Amino acid sequence: MTVRVLLADDQADVRGGFRIILDAQPDLEVVGEAADGEEAVRLAEELRPDVVVADIRMPKLDGLELTRLLAGPAVADPVPVLVVTTFDLDEYVFAALRNGACGFLLKRSGPALLVEGVRAAVAGDAMISPAVTTRLLRELTPRTTRTAHLTDREEEVIRLVALGRTNAEIAAELVISPGTAKTHVANLHTKLDARNRVELAAWAWETGRMRER
Repeated sequence: MTVRVLLADDQADVRGGFRIILDAQPDLEVVGEAADGEEAVRLAEELRPDVVVADIRMPKLDGLELTRLLAGPAVADPVPVLVVTTFDLDEYVFAALRNGACGFLLKRSGPALLVEGVRAAVAGDAMISPAVTTRLLRELTPRTTRTAHLTDREEEVIRLVALGRTNAEIAAELVISPGTAKTHVANLHTKLDARNRVELAAWAWETGRMRER
C-alpha cells in the first residue's frame, strides 16, 4: 500500500525538502502541497490523504486549528495529522495532541524520524521527537490506569519508549531485531490498553519506572 501524504508549510523550500525525503520511500507518496492552513484543509477534504504533515505557524489558519478541524475529537471522519515544526514549546505540543495530532516532531529531528512518524501515523501510532518526549511525558496523565506484569525485556523496552527511542533504536540498544522490538511494543499496547507510544511512555513515567533509573 502506498501512503498518500499532504504537506502543509508556508515555506516552499521546507515542502520541497520533505517531498524529496518522503517520495524517496517506496511506500510513501506526496500527493499535494499547501502554503497555508486554509488551503491545507481544502486539499485534505478534496484529496483525502492518508496523512497530513503540517507546520504550526502558517498564514490564514495555523497548524493547531488545522489539526482540530481535520483530526479533532468532534471530527466524524478524521485525517491523521503529524505536526512538524521548528518551535519546541510545551504549549504547542499539548495543544497539538489535545487537538488530535498523531505526532509532534521537530524539523531538526532529521529525515529518518519524519519517515517513521508518517508510517506511525498510518498505523494509528504516535511519534514525538525525543528532544521533547521526556519533558512532555512527565506532565501527561496516561489514559490507561491498568496495571500489568511486564517481563524483564518489556520493562527495558517501555523505558526506552519513554525516552523517545524509535523501534530501530530500541533494537540496536537491546541487540534484538527491529521486528522483535516492534512485537514487544505491540504486546505492551495490548497489556496496558494503550492506544499509542505516547500513552505507553506516560504510563512508564506515571508508574515511577523512569525515576528508578
